[in-house]
Amino acid sequence: MYLDKTILEQLMRFRDANYRIENIHLFRDITADNRKLIADIVKDCPVVKARAGQIVLDTYSAGARLYVVLQGALGVTRQADDSNHLENTITQYLPGECVGEISVLDEEIHSVTIAALMDSELLVIEAETLWRLIDESNGVARNLLQLLSFRIRAANAQIRNRQKVGEFYRQLSMVDGLTGLHNRAWLNAQLPGMVEHAHAGGNALSIIMVDLDHFKRFNDQHGHLLGDDALQSAAKVLNAGLRPSDFAARYGGEEMIVILPGTNQKAALSVAQRLCARLAKTRVFAADTDKPLPHITGSFGVATLAEDQDSADLISAADAALYRAKAGGRNQVVL
Repeated sequence: MYLDKTILEQLMRFRDANYRIENIHLFRDITADNRKLIADIVKDCPVVKARAGQIVLDTYSAGARLYVVLQGALGVTRQADDSNHLENTITQYLPGECVGEISVLDEEIHSVTIAALMDSELLVIEAETLWRLIDESNGVARNLLQLLSFRIRAANAQIRNRQKVGEFYRQLSMVDGLTGLHNRAWLNAQLPGMVEHAHAGGNALSIIMVDLDHFKRFNDQHGHLLGDDALQSAAKVLNAGLRPSDFAARYGGEEMIVILPGTNQKAALSVAQRLCARLAKTRVFAADTDKPLPHITGSFGVATLAEDQDSADLISAADAALYRAKAGGRNQVVL
C-alpha cells in the first residue's frame, strides 16, 4: 500500500460522498460539533491505496490500527499459494465499513487475512487516535459498541451454521448409503449406550440379527444390481415392521441388525417371526419375463440382554442364534 493523501481536505470540503463523515459507519448519527471534533482528530490520518489482491491485514501485520474503506472493498480471504488470486471470500467490507478494531481494543494479532478485493482507498486510523476518538466522542464509542455487537452476532451465526452443517454430515456418515439404514459406525456408537441405559434402569433390551439366505447365489443368478435391490427391499421390510422407538442397521454385507429397546425375549421373538414371514413374501422386482419372480428369505437370531452382558456379548449371543437358524435350514427364527 502507498500513501495517497490526508483525509482532512476531503472531510472538510465533502467533495466525494465516500469521504463524508456521516457515510463512515463509525461516525454516523453524530452532531455537527462532534463531526468537527472528529475531523480535527483525524486530520493527519493518511489515506492509502491498496491494489486488488493486496493483503491489508494478517497475522504478520505490525501494530494495531483501524482501516476504514473509503472506496473499493476488502474481504476475509484465503490467498492461493502460487498467485495473487484470492479464493473463498467469506465476508466483504464495503465503503464506510472498517476492519481491525478488535486488534486495537485487545492489542492482539489479527486472526484472519484481509485483502483488497479490488483497487481500494483506505483511511488509516492508528490505535492512539482511535482511543482519543472514543474518549472524546460518546457517539464514536456507541457506534463502535454497535459494530462489535454486530460482529459478535455474525460470528455466532456462522458458528451455528457450521455446527448445523457438521451435524448434517455427521448424521450422513451414520447412514448406510445403499439401504438407508443406520450403518456399523452408528451401531458401534449407539448400542453401548443403550445397553448401559437398560442396565441402569433395569429395562429389557433385545436385538435381532438378520442374514439374507443364500445371498451369494442370488447375486450370481440375478446379478449384483438386483442384489442391491434385494438388500433395499429387505431394509424396507425391517423399517416398516418396527416401532418408532426401534432401530435397524446394516451390520455388514447382507447382515442387518434390529434393536428393540424395552422389549423382552417373548416380544422380540414375536417381532422376529413377523419380520421373517414378511421378508419371505417380498418380491424383488415386478414380473416382466417368463422367469419366476425372485423372492428373498432371511435367517433370524434373537438375543435379550442379560445382567452380566455388554454390547459385544449381546451381539455375540444374537450371532450365535443366527448361526443356529442357518444351520437348521434358514428362513426361520431362533433364540
